[in-house]
Amino acid sequence: MPPKAAPKGRTLAGSQDPNFAVSAYQTIMSKDNRSVVTAIGLFAVGVTFLHSSWAEILLPA
Repeated sequence: MPPKAAPKGRTLAGSQDPNFAVSAYQTIMSKDNRSVVTAIGLFAVGVTFLHSSWAEILLPA
């Protein structure tokens, strides 16, 4: 009798390398990278604010 084929579908966690999205998410959410992610986020918020029409409130009257 031939051996049974392995079931297809999900395997046990950790037995397979994570894909790019999972790896990127884990890297971004790592506690070691928290300060870098925070700095990039605040920079993006600042650039977005200065590029919007709300930046006019910074102009002198």
